[in-house]
Amino acid sequence: MLPDPIIDFHVHLFPDGFFNAIWRYFEEQLAVNIRYKLHYRESVAYLRERGVGPIVYSNYAHRKGVARVLNDWNLRVLEEIPDLYCFAAYHPDDDDATAMAARLLDHPKILGIKLQLVVQQLSPCDSRLFPLYEMIIERKKRILLHVGTGPVRASALVGAAHFKELLDRFPDLPANIPHMGGLEFDAFLGLLDYHPGLYLDTSYSFVPQTPYRFNLGNDCLERYKDRILYGSDFPNLIHSREDEIEHLLSLDLSEDFYTKVFRDNGCKLIGNIGH
Repeated sequence: MLPDPIIDFHVHLFPDGFFNAIWRYFEEQLAVNIRYKLHYRESVAYLRERGVGPIVYSNYAHRKGVARVLNDWNLRVLEEIPDLYCFAAYHPDDDDATAMAARLLDHPKILGIKLQLVVQQLSPCDSRLFPLYEMIIERKKRILLHVGTGPVRASALVGAAHFKELLDRFPDLPANIPHMGGLEFDAFLGLLDYHPGLYLDTSYSFVPQTPYRFNLGNDCLERYKDRILYGSDFPNLIHSREDEIEHLLSLDLSEDFYTKVFRDNGCKLIGNIGH
C-alpha cells in the first residue's frame, strides 16, 4: 500500500511552448506519441488529484542561451505553486553559466541542477562541468544526471564507465540517477555501496513487458530501499503512469519499501537540502 501523500521526484515541467516543441520532437524524430500532453499547471493538477504531495521537477537547456529563459520561468513557477521543488537548467556554453548556477543554488526550493547528457551532447567528465560539481558539493545541493544508456536512446557519451570516472574525481558528488541507472542496472546499483550521496529513481524502469524494465529482482530492491526514489517522468510518458505504480505494487515488496521509496526518502532529501 502506498503512503499518502506520495512524492514524485522526477517530473518534467517546461513553459508551454517548450513542451509543444518537445512533443513534436518525440513524434517527428523518435516516432513515439507522448500520452499526457499536459502543460505545467495541468500536469501539477493531474498529479495532485492522484495523491502526489511534494513534486520535484526539472528542465534542461538543450543549447546555449536557453538556461536563462528556463530558470527565469522556474523562479516564477516556484513562487506560484506551493510544495514544488526544482532541479534547474544549466548549459556550460553560457557565458554566465557558473554565476547563474550560484544564484539559483541559493534558492531554498531549488534542490540542484539537471543535466540531460544525451540531449545536451555532454560527457559527464567534461571539464567545463567541474566548477558546477564543486559548487554543488560545497552548497550541499544535488545534481540530477541522466547518465545511463536507457531507456530509449543510447550515446557513447554516457554509461556506467563514464560515471565511475566522474566519481573517481568527485567521490562525494550528491547525485540522483534516473531510470535506476538503466540499462546498466547492476553497475549503477553497485555504486551505491561506495558513494552514500547517490540515489536512483524509478522512472521508466518498472513498465511491464518492456525491454528497459528493471530485471534484478526483489531482493536487490529491498537491499537498496533506502536509496531509491519514486519518479514518474510525467508528463513525458509513452505508457500509462499508473502502469508503473501498479507493477511496483504487484511485486509485493515490504511495506517499508513502499513507504521509503514513495515518501520517506524523498522527504529526507528535500528536508536536508531545502531548509
